[in-house]
Amino acid sequence: MAGLVLPIISSCARSPWFKATRDLTTAYGDHEGRLTPVTFDRPVTDEYRVLRNRAGIFDVPERPLEIRGPGAAAFLDYVFTRRVSTMAVDRGRYGLMCHDGGGIACDGVVFRLAEDWFWYVHADRDVFTWLQALKFGHDVEIRDPGAWAIQIQGPTSLEILDACVDGGAPEGFKYYHARQVTMGGQPVLISRTGWTGELGFEVYNMDRDVDGMALWSHLMAAGAPHGMEVLSTYALNPRRIEAGILNYGTDMGWDTTPFDLGLGSFVDFGHDFVGHDALQTADQSPRFSGFVTEAKDIKWGSPVLASGKAVGRVKAFEPSPTLGMGIGYALFDTPETMSANAFTVKDRDGNEHPLTLQMLPFFDPDKRIPRGLEVMEFTG
Repeated sequence: MAGLVLPIISSCARSPWFKATRDLTTAYGDHEGRLTPVTFDRPVTDEYRVLRNRAGIFDVPERPLEIRGPGAAAFLDYVFTRRVSTMAVDRGRYGLMCHDGGGIACDGVVFRLAEDWFWYVHADRDVFTWLQALKFGHDVEIRDPGAWAIQIQGPTSLEILDACVDGGAPEGFKYYHARQVTMGGQPVLISRTGWTGELGFEVYNMDRDVDGMALWSHLMAAGAPHGMEVLSTYALNPRRIEAGILNYGTDMGWDTTPFDLGLGSFVDFGHDFVGHDALQTADQSPRFSGFVTEAKDIKWGSPVLASGKAVGRVKAFEPSPTLGMGIGYALFDTPETMSANAFTVKDRDGNEHPLTLQMLPFFDPDKRIPRGLEVMEFTG
């Protein structure tokens, strides 16, 4: 059996550069119909160190939807909890969609590529159906542009960007800016965004028939002089939790409102949108928090206890290499239960540990790192 390469049996779609990580991957995940390289055969702390001190390249499963037409801006104003029509061309904005009951239908980033042309980058395959159901009466076309995402994240990422864009990085390319460029002669959309809280950018193929392996090789050649390495998507998780970045489907969902999660600043009642009336009457007190603990391994979904009674659930947990302790998110049953004097949580072995609530993010609250205003070296 030595040297035998077993086939990957899956009906999931695969990225155009899927083969580039195949020899490294030890486990895959089905992420809303896209096959994702979750883990590699190396310690996550090693990958974390590369991400914090140099740069990592990630094959990620997020997908854009294209919304285009004379009514696109007005339609997206109706879909999102804050206006999209006020956004300039070549800009991005975090966007929440809610249903009529006020719960969150999806989150992601919307980019304005032209006055009547938008991409919404998300990780939930039901969004296409959701938007089609809402578009009645709006002069818009909604389609899948066949784009996939690559993230390059870490302190040396902007040097890599300058090396991989044909003609160099765009002038004045700031946080949450987007631009259509070419890399190795292939058209791509780039954005100063990511899922790590680190300095970084994302690359989306704009040609459905992209030569994916050529694009990946071009990026690898640009990144090699700057210490870039291929990293697993699991290596994103400790850093995104440190940065207070939420994941749809685990941290938030259909049964949580933006206010539940402390995301009220992304709700603008000055315009009409799906869920407007329900959110106006909803409890606006958060029932979600970060936490720290000395526990080394906690199962996601574990009860958060106060005086031995379950008052909430762990929504995310990872050991933080930077903080040297366990960190995570907890969703409480009610806002009032967050005021208990003490909380505990049980690890996978059944041992009970104190749990202390912590405001999010765990560090860099002003996002100085992803804005390129500060470098915070990891020395662990």
